[in-house]
Amino acid sequence: MATVQLKNIKKVYPFVSGEQKKKKKGDEPEKKKVNLQITDEGVVAVQEFNLDIADKEFIVLVGPSGCGKSTTLRMVAGLEEISGGELLIDGKVMNDVAPKDRDIAMVFQNYALYPHMTVYDNMAFSLKLRKESKDVIDKKVREAAEILDITQYLERKPKALSGGQRQRVAIGRAIVRDPKVMLMDEPLSNLDAKLRNEMRAEIIKLRKRINTTFIYVTHDQTEAMTLGDRIVIMRDGYIQQIGTPQEVFNHPANLFVAGFIGMPVMNFFDAELKREGNKFFVELGGLKVELDEEKEARLLKNDVQSQAVTLGVRPEHTNIADKGVAAKVDVAEMMGSSVHLHLSAEGKDVIVIVPTIDLKDSFKQGDTVHFNFNGNVAHVFSKETDKNLEW
Repeated sequence: MATVQLKNIKKVYPFVSGEQKKKKKGDEPEKKKVNLQITDEGVVAVQEFNLDIADKEFIVLVGPSGCGKSTTLRMVAGLEEISGGELLIDGKVMNDVAPKDRDIAMVFQNYALYPHMTVYDNMAFSLKLRKESKDVIDKKVREAAEILDITQYLERKPKALSGGQRQRVAIGRAIVRDPKVMLMDEPLSNLDAKLRNEMRAEIIKLRKRINTTFIYVTHDQTEAMTLGDRIVIMRDGYIQQIGTPQEVFNHPANLFVAGFIGMPVMNFFDAELKREGNKFFVELGGLKVELDEEKEARLLKNDVQSQAVTLGVRPEHTNIADKGVAAKVDVAEMMGSSVHLHLSAEGKDVIVIVPTIDLKDSFKQGDTVHFNFNGNVAHVFSKETDKNLEW
């Protein structure tokens, strides 16, 4: 339904009267406090945000609490003033356009339903404000209710519904408007794990049935990986990486992305990257592994030399073997289809996922085991910049 462009978007919360303390002698003009940047203008929540969203694309903004993702969404909605840059919807600048005139709909984390109204009236409310005819309102509400499987609840009030049913009503209220852009701010965070899984599937189905552009905010990487066409990973108000779920999983741009995407988290080691002619090897705990040809080609292109690196290997890509890096077993967690081994190796806590189908022996606390990995799954990060040396 619409393209969305965010061009160098910035959000600064100015200091209120008396909030900014006088600078002490020798203070830097710009500093960081916790994960927010403090400047003379105020607190910078979002900085240098650039993103082009295609028509009908599903974009997910993901990151830890306080990274600026909800603030960015609220700027698109018009609920927060844009401090700098341009927001365009279908090529039209929207910075100073009122929220009601942007043709967007938003689903909030806390549902925001009117408790005194029935489900039907909650969903019909925005259409009544538009002065749509009763027939049009009835048709749109019942179509949305059918899509979301809440027709049987239309005469109930929100207090008589479960959390998952209330969230369906909140989504239904948004889609009856047939908006150009659908904004969703952590809509599943109040639901239990089972309901979250069910609602994720419902949102995927919904996306195929309505023709609109989605911008979805979450701190849950599982939601990001399963829902998004592309993921925007944020930290401290800055974009860290934009890519498809597979791209950010297979080719993390830096240590933060590598540690944030993937569950359990990636294992990190202090290792050595050795260049021998056009070949590259990583050395760790007596193990020497040659990187695969694709990785070597990218390292050659960047003229990377031998150096100390942070080596990253995902738990699912780490193998228990007869030879390799020696480790002590701390905990063995039976997860059904696999065992998660928590090991101590090279001064680090390491997790190795062993499929139960491959399990030959049981693992006990204190056992000595060895692990290795292949060169196509090893990620090498700069000690100085934390960036992936391949990119």
